[in-house]
Amino acid sequence: MRTAPNVLWLESHRLRAGSGPEVRFDRPLSGLPTEDQLAQALTALEPGPTAWVVDDQLAPSVLLRDVAELPEGTEAREAFWRWKLQQTMALEAPHAVQAQPLEPGLWLAAGIREDWRETWMGLAQRLERPLHRLEPRWLHLYNRLAPTQETPGLLLSLSPAGSGRYTGTLVGWSHALCLLRSWSEPLDASDWQLERLAPSIAYLQREGK
Repeated sequence: MRTAPNVLWLESHRLRAGSGPEVRFDRPLSGLPTEDQLAQALTALEPGPTAWVVDDQLAPSVLLRDVAELPEGTEAREAFWRWKLQQTMALEAPHAVQAQPLEPGLWLAAGIREDWRETWMGLAQRLERPLHRLEPRWLHLYNRLAPTQETPGLLLSLSPAGSGRYTGTLVGWSHALCLLRSWSEPLDASDWQLERLAPSIAYLQREGK
């Protein structure tokens, strides 16, 4: 009996249903998928709860520091996190936001456009593959590569953008998540190393991470 949810991968360059040897649908993308494409991918999976792993650029994430006090009440807190993410990342469209505490004053916030979320949830429900979890790809990988965070490390989550260039997210941890940087401008591998990886590693070293 299957106990883990189905997995749908919605990335900037591909739409995939399943993982590893259980891949049942795999198509290239050059933008957001249509409802028909999503329906094809979902119906390739078994009925039941489905976890969606979405491209980092579709699910903006940020570490929010010095969050000392939260408003009371569920609706007030949801509004606060929506406002905080929108202001911090200069987002134009309304986003649904999930926030989780990492340590005192430090929160991880991740969002997804509300109109996309509602459309995707409705489609998944109609096809009897209800959305169980929706998370950015970097977080999906991080939770599997650094479940205990006992050993410091770095994770690079990249998406091909054509001509040997990539967008992506760099994550670092040392007992707790301490670095989260995401770039939508594509660069090739050498420029990633020079302009993004090297300065981020230097920052972690200065901070004693």
